[in-house]
Amino acid sequence: MKDASSGDSLTLSDDGIIISEKLASLYHVEAGDSFTLKDSDGKKHTVKVAAVAEMNVGHYLFMSQKVYQKIFGETPNDNAYLVTLKNDSSSNIEKLSTKLLAMSGVSAVSQNSSLVKTVKSVVASLNGAMTILIVVSILLAVVILYNLTNINVAERIRELSTIKVLGFYDKEVTMYIYRETISLSLIGIIVGLIGGKYLHQVIMGMIGSDSIMFGTTVGWDIYVIPIAVIVIILLALGWLVNHILKTVDMLEALKSVD
Repeated sequence: MKDASSGDSLTLSDDGIIISEKLASLYHVEAGDSFTLKDSDGKKHTVKVAAVAEMNVGHYLFMSQKVYQKIFGETPNDNAYLVTLKNDSSSNIEKLSTKLLAMSGVSAVSQNSSLVKTVKSVVASLNGAMTILIVVSILLAVVILYNLTNINVAERIRELSTIKVLGFYDKEVTMYIYRETISLSLIGIIVGLIGGKYLHQVIMGMIGSDSIMFGTTVGWDIYVIPIAVIVIILLALGWLVNHILKTVDMLEALKSVD
């Protein structure tokens, strides 16, 4: 087990119980807080939360024998076993489950493999939806930046013609009009990265169920890749604008009437 905040390994201690991250989120508790348990007889017991474990699926409480005895006043009875297989193939799991269920002392077998398959299926469907959103976002960025630049050039073509006639180089004329697009893009990147971080946390909290919690940690590459995509789009559009301004007949543009 790992700590949900620091990522450090956790071990059972006699200071209190360890609860899953999803359970801590549902009951709004953290390490050091008190947590109320209710046993099978309906009796309530208040215990201290020693740590919150990183666990995205299920609700679990972990405690040592000493803590259990302190809470419930009795020695815990082992009523389940955790079995880890060297061969975790589906056929081997089914084969072993059948053998275990045939034993008189076994009442049920719970397979984590089915839960893993369910989670993987959910994640796969989310990845497909995210891929579509990413492609649409890139196309939207291209359309917005292109139209913004195109409108800017069309509205200020006489101003650009005057500047070019006065002796400005092509690159200087391009940057004169394109500098605004770059500035707006930088503002959009900053606002998007900050807002996207919190929006991601909200969305991950909404799509998670009562028993499944999706992680909200975002790697550095998730920030770098969108910035790189926008920079590439800006460079491509910058080259296009420079080419357009080179081919425009500036004298004819000066003669045109608004």
